[in-house]
Amino acid sequence: MIGGILYDSIYHAVPILLCVLGGIFAYKANVLNIALEGMMLAGAFISVLVSFKTENIVLGYVAAVAVCLLIGLIFAFFGVTCKGNVIVIGLAVNMSITAIAGFALQLMNSANIKLSFTNAAAFKIHIPIIKDIPIIGGILSGHTIITYVSFIAIVLIWFLMYRTKFGIYVRVVGENEDSAKSLGLNTNKYRYLAILLGSFFCALAGINLALERMTIFTNNMTAGRGFIAIAAIYCGRGDPLSCSFYAIIFGLARALAVNLSLYAGAAAAVFDVIPYVVMSIVLTVVSIVKYRNRKIRGI
Repeated sequence: MIGGILYDSIYHAVPILLCVLGGIFAYKANVLNIALEGMMLAGAFISVLVSFKTENIVLGYVAAVAVCLLIGLIFAFFGVTCKGNVIVIGLAVNMSITAIAGFALQLMNSANIKLSFTNAAAFKIHIPIIKDIPIIGGILSGHTIITYVSFIAIVLIWFLMYRTKFGIYVRVVGENEDSAKSLGLNTNKYRYLAILLGSFFCALAGINLALERMTIFTNNMTAGRGFIAIAAIYCGRGDPLSCSFYAIIFGLARALAVNLSLYAGAAAAVFDVIPYVVMSIVLTVVSIVKYRNRKIRGI
């Protein structure tokens, strides 16, 4: 059972982790991108829809990334160029994607989009040698390509943020815009790039959630994962390693909820609240710790 929970923890953490890895750059650039949820849903919807219509998985991947980047550009235009309220714009994106997906499903006269020419097992990669190791093989092997990419991306994103000019400039723009301008930096450019990076990772999250894991799309299947990602970013204060840790914690909470519900019978639905309870507790603890630290420093 423990092996199954650990496998499921990775399984459920990946969409949140991908949103976190993309969202931290917007956070560092001082842009609150609450459209992560809508972008992930768009990635899920477009990847399955295009794959369904063309029977070509690669086109599904490409279309999902392209659409999410377009949504990111729209969000950036209104939020950065037009200096609109990013919370209102983000909510508009989230509601619009849900409405568009729902309308498309109505036109198709279906509650979901199911791929009949493939199945979820086809996306799983069984790693040679590792798959034969007792316990560890069952946890680490048998995941999708995006799952492995997401964990490799933790290191790459950390390097991008702390060891490249781009990461330094994004942080300067977020911490002190006037200083960034005095250095000759185009602040809007770096905010655009930060948002688009988030859009790209949200597309991967949506693809992983709908296409790779289930080969099916149902509306609102993201179920608040984008907002949980925002909570993880807040808890980790935009640090890739810390934020990834919180994303994995939330994935573990989801895995516990799913596995415990199998033995709960009629009360199974009660366990669905576990991830949100864990999120609330973690946010509360982190907020208290931050407050006490500020108080000690006399801020």
